[in-house]
Amino acid sequence: MRIKLIIGENEEIIEISGNKTVKNLLDVINIASETVVVKKNDCIVIDEEPVEDGDSIEVIQVIYGG
Repeated sequence: MRIKLIIGENEEIIEISGNKTVKNLLDVINIASETVVVKKNDCIVIDEEPVEDGDSIEVIQVIYGG
């Protein structure tokens, strides 16, 4: 399946195989799910959300500070 992956200013169309969840996708691209918020088709989603063909997935880094 093909999805649009957006990380910061970078946007690309990627191919992924099989049934994946947001967590599976983050594992594939080596990003810890605890450090990001993920939007699927402009809606914030949880790690268990399935990724489907044609989805737009945006990965937003969480900034810690204090």
